[in-house]
Amino acid sequence: MSTEALSTAAGLVNAPLIHKGKVRELYDLGEHLLIVVTDRISAFDYVLDPPVPDKGRVLNELSAHWFALAAQIQPNHIVHTDVAKLGGLVSDPDKLKGRIMVSRKAQRIDIECVVRGYITGGGWRQYQATGEVNGIKLPEGLRKNGKLERPIFTPAGKNDVGHDEDIPFDEMARRVGRELAENLRDRSLKLYEFGRDFCAERGIILADCKFEFGLVGGEVILIDELFTPDSSRFWAEEKYALDVEIDSMDKEPVRSYLAGSDWDKNSPPPRLPDEVVKATTERYRDIYRRLTQA
Repeated sequence: MSTEALSTAAGLVNAPLIHKGKVRELYDLGEHLLIVVTDRISAFDYVLDPPVPDKGRVLNELSAHWFALAAQIQPNHIVHTDVAKLGGLVSDPDKLKGRIMVSRKAQRIDIECVVRGYITGGGWRQYQATGEVNGIKLPEGLRKNGKLERPIFTPAGKNDVGHDEDIPFDEMARRVGRELAENLRDRSLKLYEFGRDFCAERGIILADCKFEFGLVGGEVILIDELFTPDSSRFWAEEKYALDVEIDSMDKEPVRSYLAGSDWDKNSPPPRLPDEVVKATTERYRDIYRRLTQA
């Protein structure tokens, strides 16, 4: 994989840019969308400098890998990932190789469909405060990072700016309708179980994850990304432990660096040191290798 980072596809794609997220850029191809996954990295709602080489390529190729594997149980938005098929729409195909996904246009359902198999992170903080997670009452005496008796569905309302909002299932049903809410819950739990079992065969624990869905002609399809380090919490089995902060297989070096700095999280963040960027690139490459056996 390359050591050169891509911070934006601006100037490389001859199509209208219709959305620029923290990591992804969406271009309008008419019938379809072109999604370009950059190497930008964010933390605490800030995009950081410099970008992390290969992060975008790992996210895109890992999503494509999972979309193909899970297509048997859940239709998705992917059309193809071959930059050569874009022809003159791309001025420098080599820079975008492995980073693009042409997808069907879908009406996004504004709910993050989160599934938790372990009690950790934000779920653990909710449980400590209330004994519940998104309104779901859990048994007393659970320990941080403990495996739940069965996975739970804990949706969040999507916000394009700032954090998504944890909501009870009944609130999700009020927003999108109960029939669709139950449909998305069942699809999400099935997908989590599929991903969990696949990861377990490769020595990885899928602690929790989130999905996004959209509608195409009334059909529910999976959109955005699937089982990547940006949308899922992966733990190496050999590092699993209770009652501690487990070193997850994602941008943990960035979070650790920022947590140990004097940054106040309200002003522009400090530039990431070279060693932090290098360590983060290796994290993304490692999870890619372990999940794809590449």
